[in-house]
Amino acid sequence: MKIKSLHIYSYSGERRDLAFNPNGLNIITGSSETGKSAISGVIEYCIGRTTFNVPEGFIRDHVSWFAVIYQFENDEVLIAKPSPGAGFNSSSPAMIRRGAVLEPPPFSELAVNADSSDVSELLSRLLGIPENRIDVSDTSSRDVYDTNIKHTLFYLFQKQNLVSNHEQLFYRQNEDRMPQTIRDTFPVLMGVSTNEQFELKARLREMVRELKIKQKLIEQAKFEIDSSQNKAVSLLSEAKACGVIERDKTINSLNVIEVLRDALSWTPASMPEDDGHRISELEIELSQLRKERGDVQRKIDSTERYAREANGFAREVEEQKDRLKSIKALPKNPQTGEWQWPFAETNLGMETPVAEILLAELKSLDKEMAAVVGERPKLDAYLKELRQEVRTTYEAIRAKELELSAAIATSEAIAALGQRNTAAAKVIGRLSLFLENLTQSSEQNIANLESEFKKLKFRAEELQRQIGTETYKEREASTLNAISALITQYVKDFDAEMKIYPARLDLTNLTVVFDKDERGIPLRNTGSAKNHLAYHLAALLGFHLFAARNNRPIPRFLIIDQPTQVYFPSEKVYKQIDGSVEQTEKDGDMELVRRLFALLLKFTKQDCPNFQIIVTEHANLNDDWFQECLVEEPWKRPPALVPLNWKPEESVDNDETNTEPQ
Repeated sequence: MKIKSLHIYSYSGERRDLAFNPNGLNIITGSSETGKSAISGVIEYCIGRTTFNVPEGFIRDHVSWFAVIYQFENDEVLIAKPSPGAGFNSSSPAMIRRGAVLEPPPFSELAVNADSSDVSELLSRLLGIPENRIDVSDTSSRDVYDTNIKHTLFYLFQKQNLVSNHEQLFYRQNEDRMPQTIRDTFPVLMGVSTNEQFELKARLREMVRELKIKQKLIEQAKFEIDSSQNKAVSLLSEAKACGVIERDKTINSLNVIEVLRDALSWTPASMPEDDGHRISELEIELSQLRKERGDVQRKIDSTERYAREANGFAREVEEQKDRLKSIKALPKNPQTGEWQWPFAETNLGMETPVAEILLAELKSLDKEMAAVVGERPKLDAYLKELRQEVRTTYEAIRAKELELSAAIATSEAIAALGQRNTAAAKVIGRLSLFLENLTQSSEQNIANLESEFKKLKFRAEELQRQIGTETYKEREASTLNAISALITQYVKDFDAEMKIYPARLDLTNLTVVFDKDERGIPLRNTGSAKNHLAYHLAALLGFHLFAARNNRPIPRFLIIDQPTQVYFPSEKVYKQIDGSVEQTEKDGDMELVRRLFALLLKFTKQDCPNFQIIVTEHANLNDDWFQECLVEEPWKRPPALVPLNWKPEESVDNDETNTEPQ
């Protein structure tokens, strides 16, 4: 798979074509901000990525569609994708066109007929990536995935900020989860895992899945046996509590299930007639008796109050009589028999009316006392009668209260019986469900499951032996050793500092390591940007040469952005070259610049014939072989990737609006 051409379309329908040599070195040189670095972003966008790695600016504002024609051995595929638009960084809709020989379509024929996943699937199939599945750990947050063409991008791009980076070797290596993805997909792309192994691994995955299912079924069956016994005992307690099973019935753990089965024949107890109306009648009668008792008690209180007042009067009369009795102490006239008053007129020679009054009062008191004493026996008899009536009423009230309590208890018993029947019916329902779901042959079922599990496990172990972990490790080591030997040779060709030491590709840490005196020196511990560039290119060239020689499903192209920047005094000086031969020869380390491009050209012509390398640059050499590799004249303004006369989307929309009839 190589790049035949790249095409961009304006919003008004113009097209800009950029053709490449599929078999050799392609160089695009020119001044800054002409769109050279955007080429790799466009190719990546049209290879199946939804992310659009072209910065906001002139290109996004003026280009409506991007298209790339990829060349395969017997096929060509055009992938076109609309611009995501200003403010958006990704887009999935795409157009696919396939044929023996393709030409870029006119703007009017551009139409979405696929998406990025379709693009990735088609290019992966044409590239020859075998069917595979990357398994991930159960504890990982990543999903299981297939290796596809997007996993080859790690080896296809060396962008401006990467080409001499001593911390990072592969494209996107610094992104989250990408290091592990590179390690996982490398064996698939480089043939460490064979097609036969993929098939065996697929079968093994199915068996492992079945083993997990069987294991879960065994655990579930064992749990059911344990929990069913506990559940049965719990249901037995409930059945006893609500009267479905006799409370004092002796039951052992062996016949619990049988007892529960027998309990299903339970029938509700018959309900007696409810005599609830009698409670109301008793409450009315009791209320009347209490009223009657209150009335009698009030009569008793009134009579006792009257008796107390009569007693008080009697005491006062007695006191008056006692005072008047002193009159009787006076001497009587022996002749008349009358009391003699010392101060009587007869005695004093006068009349005695006071004596007459006092004697009359005493006589009246005697009469009143006789009346009070006469009424007392009647009051006592009346009070006795009233108190007897109170006692009789109290006894009647107590009898009614007992009768009422009995009626209420009877009503509550009836209600409790209804509730007990309801509770029992619910227990019977749970019993029925439990017994229906109870597997009679649980132990036999477990035995069968364990037998199937052992057979599956044996077959899985056989498959594991067929896959051959040791063989896999040997192939992986052999592949890495072969690539490392090629890297060592290219480091020598670049005349880099570590050229005297063996280099090796460290797949674990995704770097190049130089073995010096029994210790390894990783890329990050080496010095000089010129050396870092040499190690990057040596690693990528060694990787691609091994892939090509072994017919691995890796696209046969490499895109390098501004590699010679390390050969100039500063970035400012490098950007001022603007594709000028004179400026390049004036400011650059010409020996290193020329050796770099000569080695890249030699790689496409001799080491890996028909391999495609695309370099976007500021430097320009006057050598004929270099000039033959130029895709176009050095880009200034114009020419550039996007013509300056193209109108932005807003202008095109306004023009269309202005042409409408008024």
